[in-house]
Amino acid sequence: MSDKSRIKSVRTHKSVVRALATESASPPAAKMVKAIRVHELGGPEVLKWEDVEVGEPKEGEVRVKNKAIGLNFIDVYFRKGVYKTATVPYTPGVEACGVVTAVGPGLTGRQVGDLVAYAGQPMGSYAEEQILPANRVVPVPPSIDPTVAASLLLKGMTAQFLLRSCFKVEPGHTVLVHAAAGGVGSLLCQWANALGATVIGTVSTKEKAAQAKEDGCHHVIIYKEEDFVARVKEITSDNGVEVVYDSVGKDTFEGSLACLKTRGYMVSFGQSSGAPDPVPLSTIAVKSLFLTRPSLFHYAVTRDELLEMAGEVFGNVQSGVLRVRVNHTYPLSQAAQAHEDLENRKTSGSVVLIP
Repeated sequence: MSDKSRIKSVRTHKSVVRALATESASPPAAKMVKAIRVHELGGPEVLKWEDVEVGEPKEGEVRVKNKAIGLNFIDVYFRKGVYKTATVPYTPGVEACGVVTAVGPGLTGRQVGDLVAYAGQPMGSYAEEQILPANRVVPVPPSIDPTVAASLLLKGMTAQFLLRSCFKVEPGHTVLVHAAAGGVGSLLCQWANALGATVIGTVSTKEKAAQAKEDGCHHVIIYKEEDFVARVKEITSDNGVEVVYDSVGKDTFEGSLACLKTRGYMVSFGQSSGAPDPVPLSTIAVKSLFLTRPSLFHYAVTRDELLEMAGEVFGNVQSGVLRVRVNHTYPLSQAAQAHEDLENRKTSGSVVLIP
């Protein structure tokens, strides 16, 4: 081979090596998946079905392919602007169950193929795949179906801290649960019954009343047909209840206060009917009442707290204490219809979106 040929061959080889090195150093191309996006606040119609990019997980992260996504009323609050999101546009959703498809560099304790669930932050579960902090996902027992896990974790942990930490329900207590046939309400009634409390539930229809009875309500009040305050006073011989769990808000708040006994606890954890009117402190002082507006995010701060709460929830399902009612499923692409039905109180139990 001549010197010129050798030089040409060497140059060609170096070019190939440089090209291969550049190719190997380039980050993997972003993967395109479908997701729901919100570009402006408003009604269900602002939920748009779009293509989005999902990259590779970084250190401390996992990528999860969602198998089922929980729909919660907090999603409605964010969509309408009742609660503020960090940015707009955004992908809604704070609960899902799926399979780990990739793990970040150096991550231990999670591996591809694990079935995991998450609830809370970060927002973004209305997507076929998403990146999550590894310390915010929890393992799902093999005996629990992904659809159940996706509908259960946020609502179940909400019920757990409301009954076990916010106000500790004990045998002999009488509790009032509004929206007793809803996702959280159903779990609250079952769990409170198992703890030995007398459970009073309010619902809107006879069909929901039947479900609430099955879920452990000793007394069910159809609020469209009866004055729930008068019925609670009748049931309790005018003594009132130890605690009210109120996720409805404006329509029930004032009456809920009237249902409490002296030193009773008003636990307001939602406002599906709107924000309650301001309450003078004198109204609270009359019976030395306690009023709280708690958030799950303040009760599941550390990983140990998260694992303990999730473990108790999953354990209660496995032991039969809790029965999860996934009464409605929608394709993820039809999230707008699911939101509309939820807001119009056409749903009961849990609602799940399927990617």
